[in-house]
Amino acid sequence: MCSLAKSFNYLRNSNRVLGLFPRLYSSNTPQYETLAVSVPKKYVYHVELNRPNKFNTFTPTMWKELITCFSALSDNPECRVVILSGQGKHFTGGIDLNGFVENASKAHELSDVARKARYLYKMIEHYQDGITALENCVKPVLAVVHSACVGAGVDLITAADVRYCTEEAWFQVKEVDVGLAADVGTLQRLPKVIGNTSIARELCYTARKLPAKEALDIGLVSKVFPDRDSAIQQVLEVAQTIASKSPVAVQVTKQSLVYSQSRPTSEGLEHIRLINQTMLQSDDLTKAAISQATKTEAEFDDL
Repeated sequence: MCSLAKSFNYLRNSNRVLGLFPRLYSSNTPQYETLAVSVPKKYVYHVELNRPNKFNTFTPTMWKELITCFSALSDNPECRVVILSGQGKHFTGGIDLNGFVENASKAHELSDVARKARYLYKMIEHYQDGITALENCVKPVLAVVHSACVGAGVDLITAADVRYCTEEAWFQVKEVDVGLAADVGTLQRLPKVIGNTSIARELCYTARKLPAKEALDIGLVSKVFPDRDSAIQQVLEVAQTIASKSPVAVQVTKQSLVYSQSRPTSEGLEHIRLINQTMLQSDDLTKAAISQATKTEAEFDDL
């Protein structure tokens, strides 16, 4: 019996089996066709792109489920932080071209140019919403990339809050190679993420592969890990640290950062004034102050 207990504890704590206990810390773990959701630690949700046999390419179903999943996590009080990774050989090979062509071909069945344009506009908007769902989620999203991160994958991770990768990871803004301009977020977010428009434009114009070391050097990722397992384990520790903080403080911090990134400083300052005139009255402020003064860990209510 003792041996059995030790085996269970090993499995429970092992970074290789984070998805085996989806209900260990939550009674509300949703199921999806293209995403795998688990709860490896209390308040920490792990979302994995789950089409490993197809290199986790983005299908119409995945675009839809990204919206549904991250909207649900944003509203779920049991979730305080999200880790995003991919199952299988690669993080993602980008958009599923068959699904994209099938969707786009429906526009060509329409005879009028205005109606074709309206159809394509709505299709692009739907894809954009799938990426922006990460940014709209009030919970911090920590992306962990291994091996390939191509096309829509770059769109996806630049909408995350923090990015990490493995030594063998590489990134590619692939769209110009297939005859189109990236239109679901990379062109808008990548220059802001790395703070260098020259490098961002070079990557977007040439579609060259960006290796992990260079991704770290230019600020696309925060840290590079030897492999996926060690990356997930280390990022899980970061996630636990975030989850231990006041959810009021963390979520308002994200809201302010997202709001301010594309606006003048004065507007960002007014935005946080308007929010904190209420949030400074929260019990979390008192609990956090007592925790700091007494060197004890605070317990914050769900939000």
